[in-house]
Amino acid sequence: MMMMMNLSLTSPAKPPATSLKPSAPSHQKLPSPLSLLPAVNHPINFEPLRDRLIKHLDAGHLYKAISTLDVMARQNTHPDLITYSLLLKACIRSREFQLGKLVHTHLAQSKLELDSVLFNSLISLYSKSGDWAEAHKIFEIMGNKRDLVSWSAMISCFANNKMEFEAILAFLDMLENGFYPNEYCFTAVIRACSKAEFFSIGEIMLGFLVKSGYLHSDTNVGCALIDMFVKGNSDLESALKVFDKMTDRNVVAWTLMITRCTQLGYPRDAIDLFLDMVLRGYVPDRFTLSGIISACTELESESLLLGKQLHSWVIRSGFALDVCIGCSLVDMYAKCTVDGSLDDARRVFDRLENHNVMSWTAIITGHVQCGGRDKEAVELFCKMMESPVLPNHFTFSSVLKACGNLSDSHIGEQFYAHSVKYGFASDDCVGNSLVSMYAKSGRMDNAQKAFESLFEKNLVSYNTIVNAYAKNFNSEGAFELFHEITDTGIEVNAFTFASLLSGAANVGAIGKGEQIHARLLKSGFQSNQHISNALISMYARCGHIDAAFQVFNEMSDRNVISWTSMITGFAKHGFATRALEIFHKMLEAGIRPNDITYIAVLSACSHAGLVSEGWEIFKSMHEKHGIAPRMEHYACMVDLLGRSGSLREAIEFINKMPCTPDALVWRTFLGACRIHHDKELGQHAAKMILQQDPHDAAAYILLSNLYASAGQWEDVAQIRKNMKERNLIKEAGCSWIEVDNKIHRFHVGDTSHPQVQEIYKKLDEMALKIKGLGYIPDTDFVLHELEEEQKEQYIFQHSEKIAVAFGLISTSRSKPIRVFKNLRVCGDCHTAIKYISMATRREIVLRDSNRFHHVKNGTCSCNDYW
Repeated sequence: MMMMMNLSLTSPAKPPATSLKPSAPSHQKLPSPLSLLPAVNHPINFEPLRDRLIKHLDAGHLYKAISTLDVMARQNTHPDLITYSLLLKACIRSREFQLGKLVHTHLAQSKLELDSVLFNSLISLYSKSGDWAEAHKIFEIMGNKRDLVSWSAMISCFANNKMEFEAILAFLDMLENGFYPNEYCFTAVIRACSKAEFFSIGEIMLGFLVKSGYLHSDTNVGCALIDMFVKGNSDLESALKVFDKMTDRNVVAWTLMITRCTQLGYPRDAIDLFLDMVLRGYVPDRFTLSGIISACTELESESLLLGKQLHSWVIRSGFALDVCIGCSLVDMYAKCTVDGSLDDARRVFDRLENHNVMSWTAIITGHVQCGGRDKEAVELFCKMMESPVLPNHFTFSSVLKACGNLSDSHIGEQFYAHSVKYGFASDDCVGNSLVSMYAKSGRMDNAQKAFESLFEKNLVSYNTIVNAYAKNFNSEGAFELFHEITDTGIEVNAFTFASLLSGAANVGAIGKGEQIHARLLKSGFQSNQHISNALISMYARCGHIDAAFQVFNEMSDRNVISWTSMITGFAKHGFATRALEIFHKMLEAGIRPNDITYIAVLSACSHAGLVSEGWEIFKSMHEKHGIAPRMEHYACMVDLLGRSGSLREAIEFINKMPCTPDALVWRTFLGACRIHHDKELGQHAAKMILQQDPHDAAAYILLSNLYASAGQWEDVAQIRKNMKERNLIKEAGCSWIEVDNKIHRFHVGDTSHPQVQEIYKKLDEMALKIKGLGYIPDTDFVLHELEEEQKEQYIFQHSEKIAVAFGLISTSRSKPIRVFKNLRVCGDCHTAIKYISMATRREIVLRDSNRFHHVKNGTCSCNDYW
């Protein structure tokens, strides 16, 4: 029970300064209280001053009214309780809380005995200003003057100040004192029960509400219940039931339900609700429009047309310059862009007259999320720093992500220094972005230090560092951190598992991937769409395409990522026909392909030499789906033509491109020139690459290999000299295999493995067997000037052959040998592995930097076309 105390009113705990200067600029010039004093000393008539004060309040001139109150106080006169009540309510309504506290000071000095109306106004004043302690103090001294409004105000005060437990106790205290709650009391206590830990109490309150009759009749109670089910239990179904039973729904209720649907991941339901709202004759306000535009954003390109219609509605409704709606539109156009263009988002941003931190953050984040626009994001952040608007923690988080995508940790560190200056260094989202930035820049030691220095490690922090290790091909580190997370008692989520699956996929650790899959089944995440997509990718990238297809078939809800992942899997494994079948089924299912889908389909055509099909698909991108080809799509077409030997057609295609071909396009063409030994075109391609980037190591290496295959060793030596002068290093070839959940890595001529003698014994045994079957070493793939015998010895010690030999002595005959290589498999190794599969009757799956090779009984899935 709350203590009953005496009824005398205490003065405010911290009386405000007597200066009446407003804290924010005002259009009213406040007169000096002294200037209002008359020159004579005789007593001032009370009534004219009171009338003047009331007149100022009626006209909305709050500061003048307070000045008049100050004049009265100096003359030792005071208004009556009604006038004080009007003053307090005016201060609360205009959120001039400091002025309200000044009124409280005058009230305390007046020695008037307060009634419950004034007490309640004071509770409301301190509650809304965030001073719950003073509100509670006033509530305590009311004693028997407390009425239902007093209790309602106090419960609401606790709920609004995140003191949910105290709010519930106050509600129970009120019942014990014999008061029956009204709609305001119910609304406040239900709001307190919106926190997950108090949700069970909220369910009890629901039973009380049913008996009271407020459940269906009061809009505020209904809205509070909707929030309780959504925030406290993520239960959208129950929230919708409450909404459906509300007899008096207003725009606020519709807007709340639309927003909550989007927040729980049901944007289509939000759109359906919006359309229902409009059909019923309700007029959406700025908050409704902002919420429904956000729902369109969640659906990305699927609902861009609706988003544009809403934008038109916004303009017609006169909200075109509203910053809140503007932020939602910027976000929508950035995320829903079909062709990667941010022109529409930028136009909306530029037309806003008054930018705030949300609008700046929205356009910066849009550039980061769009892909390939990180440099512009950094430039926008710099412009923001020159403006009067200061960044917040979300802005810093986005710009640090941009720096990570650019692998520019130097400028990222400068931005982080600014975040320290503005007091955001301890913010989790800034710290997590710093970890990610270092990881993407290849500075894992710094990423680990940044992680360790976080003030408070939460699940997002762990997910960030786990994902960082996974992306840097350190699955062991990722799994160690996973065990650390579980040891701390933090419950992992879908993103954690997706990161671990990505880590397993990066290094081809199918054993670890299968362990995570088993853990997922126990944890109940198997039906999660994001997880299912990660499983498809993991199995496909680890060489188990049948398992990937099984996961795909078992999915009840597939999105564009699901379909694209499966198409990519079949394409990388050389099953072009199946990839195209899935693509056409995707179109039949009404799923709109995106630019990544087209990269996958064109790659499938390229790997199988389906030139005419590739041309048809490339043309359909823009004609059927309005997707403008990006540089990656042009590179796919160059690859398709180049692999098929149509080098002249490929160069004509490049020359007719509507944009300047970048290094990727020319590098792809140079690779084709090397395969088909066209030195002239290869030299031209290398020249075009080095014009754009003189430090492109891949161009030097491809050209060097082209010269080496032609026996032009002097040219090879010159290229290597040029690389050395520029400090360019060729990536060393490396192959690896997973055995008993451990990754074993090998380089050319590697002798560091503990089982090296057994490995080379098996390698020599295989050499004799396959030579007996007709294998002849192709020493043209030795790109060094050596004697023929040395070349033969060297080529048989390539890393992929060593890895296969280790697989033969370490794995069960019933399982395929899965080998992974960081570079393209050489032609001789490809031939030798086909012979080894014949000699051992083992299936060998090899993943190189381009694709998978399923080798069985002497044949490969690539049909020797790769």
